[in-house]
Amino acid sequence: MEKARITPYQLFALVLLFELGSALLVAVGIEAKQDAWIVILLGMLGGLGLFFICYRLYCFYPDMLPTEYLQKVVGKGIGRPIAYLYMLYNLYIAGRVLRDFGTMLLTFAYIETPLLIANTLMILVIIYTVSKGIEVLARTGELFLVFIYLLAGSGVILVLFSGVIDIHNLQPVLENGWKPIIKTTLKESMYFPFGELLVFTMIFPYVEDAKKLRNASVLATVVSGLSLALVMMFNISILGVNLTALSQFPLLSTIQTIQVADFLERLDVYFMIALVVGGFFKISLFLYVAVIGTANLFNVKPASRLSYPLGLVVLFMSMTMASNYSEHIKEGIGIVPLLLHLPFQYIFPIIVFIVAYFKNKNKSKNQKAN
Repeated sequence: MEKARITPYQLFALVLLFELGSALLVAVGIEAKQDAWIVILLGMLGGLGLFFICYRLYCFYPDMLPTEYLQKVVGKGIGRPIAYLYMLYNLYIAGRVLRDFGTMLLTFAYIETPLLIANTLMILVIIYTVSKGIEVLARTGELFLVFIYLLAGSGVILVLFSGVIDIHNLQPVLENGWKPIIKTTLKESMYFPFGELLVFTMIFPYVEDAKKLRNASVLATVVSGLSLALVMMFNISILGVNLTALSQFPLLSTIQTIQVADFLERLDVYFMIALVVGGFFKISLFLYVAVIGTANLFNVKPASRLSYPLGLVVLFMSMTMASNYSEHIKEGIGIVPLLLHLPFQYIFPIIVFIVAYFKNKNKSKNQKAN
C-alpha cells in the first residue's frame, strides 16, 4: 500500500466528482421517459446498498486492499485470478470513459482534431496526476469540488432566469406505472454510475478517520444522486423527452437554450469545463485503483512505476474498443452492464461478503471459546 492519508472531506469530494463524471454526459434512465429522474434515485439506493456491503468488508479487513483480502477470504487459487480480472475491468472502464470524453471534445470544439490526439493529451495529464499518488489527487478534488458547484449554481440560476423550463414536460409522473422504471433501473442506473462506487474499496484504507468514512461516502452518494436527478429534470423540462433521448449530449443541448436579456447566451463553456473536470477525476480514479492493485498483486515498488504503462493501456483500449461512437454506445448499453457490471459490481462482492461474514463470525466464536 502507498503510505498516504486523505481526509473524509477529500473522500467526499472524490466520490461526488467521480459519480457526476460521465453521468452528466448522457441521458441516464431516459428509457423511462419523463420518469428518468426516478430511475436515477432508485439507482442511487442500489449504489448505497452496494456501498454498505463494501463498507462491511472494509470493517472486516481495515488494513488490507481488496486485492489482499480477496485472497484471504476465498483463497489464493480463486482470489488472485479474480483480483487480476478486477484490475483489467478498471482499465477497461477507464478506457470507455476516456473514449466518451474524447468524442465529446471533438464534437464540441475540436472537429478537425483526430480522436487519438485528444485522448492522448487527456491521458498524459491523468497519468502524471496518478503517478503523484492519492494525496495529490484528493487535494485536487477538494479544490475543484467548490469550483464545480459554483459553476453549477450559476448555471441553475441562468436556466431559471432564461424562462425555458416547461414543467409540463415532466408530466404525467408514472404514466406507464413502475414496470419501465424498475426495468431501466436494473438495466442501467444501478450499474452506471452508482455501481461504479466499487472502486472506492481500494481507497478506503487511505482515509485517516475511519469513523467518518461511512458518513462522507453516503452523503456524497446522496448528493450526487440528487444532483443527477435535478439535471435530468432540467434536461427533460427544457428539451422534452424525445429531444433528450435523441441528443448525443443532452446537457449541452440544454445549456445552448440559455438566453438571458438577449445578450447572455452560448454558454457551452459551462458544459465543457464541468465535463472535462468530471471526466478527469473519473478516469484518474479508475487508473489509480488499477495501478495500486496491480502493484500489490505483483509486488511492484513504488506503485507509481506502473502509471505510464497502464495509462498507455487505457489509451489503447479507448481507441480500439469500438470502430465508431454509435458502436461504443451500443456496447455500453446492451453488453457491458450484464457481462461486466453485474458480476463485478454486485455478484462477486456479495459472494465475498457472505463468505467473509461467516469466516469472521466463526473466528469471533472461537476467540470467545478460548
